[in-house]
Amino acid sequence: MLYFGAMTMREAEAMTDQSILEAIVRLDGMLFIDGAFQRGAGDRLPVENPATCEVIGHIAAATAPEIEAAVQAARRAFRPWAAELPKTRAAALHRLGDLIAADAAMMAQIMTAEQGKPVNEARGEILKLAEACHFYAEEATRVHGEIVPNDQPGFQSLVVREPIGVVGAITPWNYPAELVGWKLCASLAAGCSIVIKPAELTPFTALAIAAKCLEAGIPAGVVNVLTGKGSQVGQALVEHPQVDKIAFTGSSAVGLHIQQTCPQVKRLSLELGGNCPMIVTASADVAAAVKGAARRSFRNCGQICIAINRIYVHRSIYQEFLAGLGQAADALGVHDGLKYPSADLGAMASAEPLVKTRAHLEDALARGARLVAGGRAPEGAEYAKGHFFRPTVVADCTHEMLVMTEETFGPLVGVAPYDELAEAIALANDTPYGLAAYAYARDLTEIHALSGGLDYGNVALNNVDAGIMNAPYGGRRQSGVGYEHGREGLLEYFNFKHVRLHHGVGG
Repeated sequence: MLYFGAMTMREAEAMTDQSILEAIVRLDGMLFIDGAFQRGAGDRLPVENPATCEVIGHIAAATAPEIEAAVQAARRAFRPWAAELPKTRAAALHRLGDLIAADAAMMAQIMTAEQGKPVNEARGEILKLAEACHFYAEEATRVHGEIVPNDQPGFQSLVVREPIGVVGAITPWNYPAELVGWKLCASLAAGCSIVIKPAELTPFTALAIAAKCLEAGIPAGVVNVLTGKGSQVGQALVEHPQVDKIAFTGSSAVGLHIQQTCPQVKRLSLELGGNCPMIVTASADVAAAVKGAARRSFRNCGQICIAINRIYVHRSIYQEFLAGLGQAADALGVHDGLKYPSADLGAMASAEPLVKTRAHLEDALARGARLVAGGRAPEGAEYAKGHFFRPTVVADCTHEMLVMTEETFGPLVGVAPYDELAEAIALANDTPYGLAAYAYARDLTEIHALSGGLDYGNVALNNVDAGIMNAPYGGRRQSGVGYEHGREGLLEYFNFKHVRLHHGVGG
């Protein structure tokens, strides 16, 4: 059994780089199939620490026979797991949540080593995974059908909910615990089995979660984890006829590819890109808006689908807001997340989002934007090898600039002034995406105009937390289909069945 042993945050912070690597070595090259870890037979792919670009381990590229073994294990496990009492599945999820929370410090170290975010932030993510376990454990016991009116006497119509079957979960690198957890917990609560394909940048967090599933006594085959490239392993799950549903979080381009290349009719949940706007009206609390903008633009280095990409500020408070946001950005500390667990920002996860961030910044400046803060990598030996970039604010932006029209997925935000609220709402909606939008206003008329006018699946007013566990979270248009979180997230893993019974009473 791969077990790290629960430790306190202080004990975890005292770990050396060597001891963290030793923990990762236990997961190196492993797949989790049918309730057991096994060393993968495929090619080895390196995994790097983005703060140093040093290789911390390797994953196995799952082979076709290994993919088939995982799917068949999930298929065998599905019916017995679905037949368990809801309270039995709930108890397993509660155990899993408790075990994850108890070992959050160690799991956070693993996440930081492969993803780059500071340890304290990673630990918070692990605890949110534990919260998801407990939330869906409770929801598992509340699933019910209904009796609907029939069209003639002597008949009764029952609508029942039945688990879909085998779920293929394809997850990204930016939140490698939470975005696994939302799919894992909802699947298990519904009575589905699951095969998880984590991002190749951040595989060890998912494998550590698998170890906790084993420790929690979740039956063999109910949870499986395959590593490798998305274009091979993920696509194999998409195309497999015995995978009944694909749950994917990632880019809109890949989501569209999944939708177009799936050779069977199967259920899809796609949580995709953002390019999220924020509007700050003349009535807003400017200090609160600045604080919110700094948090949601730069948290996790902006590598989150609900990051604020672009901000529209009423002209009367434009300069005040810019000054405040520039100061807030400059005040944020950027460090190696393992060495500085409480840093504001760590390294970006890889060279790819860093290159895109630089490209969007260069495009904005070339088209007349004004640099307010950041715009460069931090200086010093600590940053020489890793993927670091300062939180960056550019002003006087237009919709000809990439920063305003494409999702950057980095620590860069564009700001533009507006005169009329209708203009700002129109600009905010001028995008193919529709995941989340933010606004700050104190005038009730403005608040109503914003809540009704912003065409997004999630709208946060006077706060920047667009998603909570017990409310549905999903996008519109090119930001995806389906929901995670809440009861609605659980229902994504059920089929509905209509049972029409002729009993003859009253007929």
